[in-house]
Amino acid sequence: MTARSESIQIDIDNEHMSGTFLSPKSKVPGVLFVHGWGGSQERDLERAKGIAGLGCVCLTFDLRGHTGGTGGTGIPLSRVTREDNLRDLLAAYDRLLAHPALDTSAIAVVGTSYGGYLAAILTSLRPVRWLALRVPALYRDEQWHTPKRDLDKLDLRDYRSTLVCVDSNRALHACSLFTGDVLLVQSETDEHVPHATIMSYRAACQQTHSLTHRIIDGADHGLSDPVSQQAYTSILVGWITEMVVGERLSIIQSS
Repeated sequence: MTARSESIQIDIDNEHMSGTFLSPKSKVPGVLFVHGWGGSQERDLERAKGIAGLGCVCLTFDLRGHTGGTGGTGIPLSRVTREDNLRDLLAAYDRLLAHPALDTSAIAVVGTSYGGYLAAILTSLRPVRWLALRVPALYRDEQWHTPKRDLDKLDLRDYRSTLVCVDSNRALHACSLFTGDVLLVQSETDEHVPHATIMSYRAACQQTHSLTHRIIDGADHGLSDPVSQQAYTSILVGWITEMVVGERLSIIQSS
């Protein structure tokens, strides 16, 4: 199936974020990609192209303050807060929901690191059917409106190295209430998101319809090895095919 590509602008607070829609010709599930801190939609776009070809409307975008590709404008990265970027994610989700080719009951969100953390919180604010989290980060609920760059990195390292209680963390609490399907992808040698953080997320997912946990052997946080990149692509596309495309096909065949 051939995907159409459309560059878009997402407006918020008299600023804009650059995004890219990829969509087939008929109503299908939607997949929203959320990149990590300091990243861009560039890597997500490559994976989105393949998933759009399976029959999904995919939206990738650059969070404000992040300047990959054509980039966003306005808030500099040094001043961006989690509140800013969560509002960006909500705006992107709402833009995806308005796409005419979209089946609004079938939304998947794919988040990486910081983007995974925001994606988890999103599930408590918008309907999400499928949630894919690659090396999702964790942050204390305190200092929510403090620029993310100003958060104490040593404190974050210590915080992520312990099993965090669901009721003490907004992202984990959202996961504890999520009833859809979850993919959790871990990097074996991750220097930023340790095993304890992954287990905090896994322990929080008590009401999910299904939970798939995969570890990419030898991979670091950023998947700097091309082999690790390919491994993640295979895991994600396989899961999307099973969860999203597979379910849509079963509905069509039974109708």
